[in-house]
Amino acid sequence: MKIYMDVCCLCRPFDDQTVGRIRLEVTAVQEIIRRCASMEYTLVKSEAIIEEISKIPDIRKRLRVEKIVSIADEQVILDEDIIARMHVLIAMGGDAMDSLHITCAERAGAILLTTDDGMITFFKMHQDIQVRIENPVTWLKEENK
Repeated sequence: MKIYMDVCCLCRPFDDQTVGRIRLEVTAVQEIIRRCASMEYTLVKSEAIIEEISKIPDIRKRLRVEKIVSIADEQVILDEDIIARMHVLIAMGGDAMDSLHITCAERAGAILLTTDDGMITFFKMHQDIQVRIENPVTWLKEENK
C-alpha cells in the first residue's frame, strides 16, 4: 500500500502535544512512519514535498522531517500533466499546494494522509478527485479493523 503524507502530516510529530487531537495524530503518524520504515507500506514523496520541506524555517525541525522523508521508496516527479491537473483542482476551489499534493498522490496511486481538515473537506465535496484523502488517525483506525 502506498502512503503519501503532506507536509503538515509529516511535521505533526514535532508539534505541541498538549492538545489531545495533536497527541493522537502524532501517535498515528509515528505508527504509519514505523510501518513505512519496516516496508509494510510504501512511503511516497514528491518534488512538491521536498520543496515545501526546504522552506521550513526551523532548521532542526526541517532536518528531522527530511530524515522521515528519506525512507520514501518512491518519488513523484512533477511534469506538465501534474501541473495541468493541479490547475484543474485550483479552478475547482482548491488551495494551490493542496491541489499539487492531491495530484501527486493521484499519480502515485497512493492514499493521501493529512492533518488539514480543509483539504479533507474539499475532497469530500468533489467526487472526481482520484485519491482517498484521510486524517492519519481515522485512516489508521480503519486500517487496523
